[in-house]
Amino acid sequence: MDAEGQKEHLKAYGITYWTLERQVKVKWLLNYRGGSFLLPDSEDIRKECQIRGVSFEILSDAKTEQILTEISSPSQNMEAVSLEKAPRIAVYSPKGNQPWDDAVTMVLTYAEIPYEIVYDEEVMGDQLILYDWLHLHHEDFTGQYGKFYRAYRAAPWYIEEKRKAEALAAKMGYNKVSEAKRDVALKIRDYVIGGGFMFAMCSATDSFDISLAAEGIDICETMFDGDPSEPGYQSKIDYNKTFAFKNFTLERSPMVYEFSSIDMTMKRRIAKETDYFSLMDYSAKWDPIPCMLVQNHTALVKGFMGQTTSYDRDQVKSNVLVMGENKTNGEARYIHGIKGKGFFTFYGGHDPEDYQHRVGDAKTELALHPNSPGYRLILNNVLFPAAKKKKQKT
Repeated sequence: MDAEGQKEHLKAYGITYWTLERQVKVKWLLNYRGGSFLLPDSEDIRKECQIRGVSFEILSDAKTEQILTEISSPSQNMEAVSLEKAPRIAVYSPKGNQPWDDAVTMVLTYAEIPYEIVYDEEVMGDQLILYDWLHLHHEDFTGQYGKFYRAYRAAPWYIEEKRKAEALAAKMGYNKVSEAKRDVALKIRDYVIGGGFMFAMCSATDSFDISLAAEGIDICETMFDGDPSEPGYQSKIDYNKTFAFKNFTLERSPMVYEFSSIDMTMKRRIAKETDYFSLMDYSAKWDPIPCMLVQNHTALVKGFMGQTTSYDRDQVKSNVLVMGENKTNGEARYIHGIKGKGFFTFYGGHDPEDYQHRVGDAKTELALHPNSPGYRLILNNVLFPAAKKKKQKT
């Protein structure tokens, strides 16, 4: 899985998942040649690699033992992590969205990793317990319809999406979309606290935390929910309820395409040509979780924009790991934390291979980007729940 040895990095994750589905264990060799996968040799696996165009090497038992011995050495920042079970994957997304509407569903499709779609009714019906890993599509959990009001309020697609959201909320017994989304966010919070793995990108990250912090507070203006926002709502925000962010200021104006001061999109001054972020280096033996999540064939990843592009470092909680950052601008791009028994990862931006994706833009053809470092970060999270859990000391 290094830069030279693998021609289909993204599909290699699909091969690993395919192997786990067949109840065959895999070893993830952290920090060894870009985070390689060690699979048992079989004719079926060889054929599947050939069909999907994934590069592989055949190792003798002696060579395999030599590699594992090298990795286990205390002098090496490497580790062999056992992957035992293919995680059950859910994507929280409106029904009918195409796979290319979202980077995660797009890369899952490209890598041939199966997933199921869930939305508000499934979440409120406690169906998340059926899954090991949940991705939040580019959702607005605040009930403000993505803050698209200024630019698209007269667009047929915006009017239709608003109508559908209101109808679904009413079907579920809510008077307001914001109230329905609040309870959905709380259910997702409980899923993570109970041991789930949650991954989110772009506006699903900060709008999720805002929804939690604004529980029981009306922060929506009349055009969103039919009545004015609650007076002085900023002073009532409870940052203790959030997963990742603190001390943020909400954007009050419905005419501004922004949720809060968490996002750096409007504050950053970085040219496209120099927009990169660096991945942190972790101890594979002592910090295997963040080490898994940053496995890549490069430590420097191209930046990309989104409604929520990146996070103000001053508004990221101190107990949250910043795994990817733009050091020049002081912004966090890729963060991870623990909540209860579960984990969450937030990744800023919309599409790692489309620098400034806009509404209506053509989809990204991942066949043109089979070795995308930005997309590898997503797939690291997909395989993370497959890792063997170490028993806690009592």
